Amino acid sequence: MELEQLRDTVVHALEDLKGTDVRVLDVRGRCSFTDLMIFASGTSDRHVKSLAAHVEEKVREAGVRPLGVEGADQAQASWVLLDLGDIVMHVMLPETREFYQLEKLWGAEAKA
Repeated sequence: MELEQLRDTVVHALEDLKGTDVRVLDVRGRCSFTDLMIFASGTSDRHVKSLAAHVEEKVREAGVRPLGVEGADQAQASWVLLDLGDIVMHVMLPETREFYQLEKLWGAEAKA
């Protein structure tokens, strides 16, 4: 699957379940382990888990097998990371996202 198609699949899956503040950062040239990072916020720990599970389901349907999932098995899931190789997706509670400020850390312009 092409990078743009995978990006669109992830973004649409997040939007399907009402993920908020969805941002795509192009980190090519700044990062050696991925090309894009996608960030989204959920309204509760249950919503964060549901968003990540829905994205995982949609990319699997498209023939992409995630390399790893972190945080989904936690009782209080304030942050779930889904590693898709060329894309790393972060779904967080707003307060977790504000605390870590990963978008600012990577110093990239975010695009919706």
